Amino acid sequence: MTNRILSFTKMHGIGNDYIYIDCFKENFTVEDAKKFSPILSDRHFSIGADGIILIMPSDKADVKMRMFNYDGSESEMCGNGIRCVAKYTYDKNISKNNPLKIETLRGILEAKLFIKDEEVDTVEINMDSPILEGLKIPTTINKNPIIDEAIKINGKEYLFTAVSMGNPHAV
Repeated sequence: MTNRILSFTKMHGIGNDYIYIDCFKENFTVEDAKKFSPILSDRHFSIGADGIILIMPSDKADVKMRMFNYDGSESEMCGNGIRCVAKYTYDKNISKNNPLKIETLRGILEAKLFIKDEEVDTVEINMDSPILEGLKIPTTINKNPIIDEAIKINGKEYLFTAVSMGNPHAV
């Protein structure tokens, strides 16, 4: 990617901000995303973001989404990110289907689009059921489900529930 111009769009869903790369137009691969996510996501010396999301052609759905964290690791999907993928896909005329089908590593998810003035105003995603089994989330706790589990951080105890909607969360 040395001396290369890369077109991108930066979007956020309730504060989760990602660099979105339209792979219908850009020659940017999954390997590029893994390699360059830590560089492009750096908030001090680059664009700055929580990671990179690729919007790609799919032979199973309207589009495919691949999501890479700040450190270059890949997650199955991101709830806030997929809403932005849906908006981008519709607003940029990649697909005008409504509902929109988006292929993720978690499976094909459906986005219901609410249109205002010919653009997507709101997106509702059918996220399927949450994963609550410890080993499938994944966590190191072999317990099902993991609810009100205690964890100490800086000497203070907190209770959390482990859940995955495509990537691990402690809530």
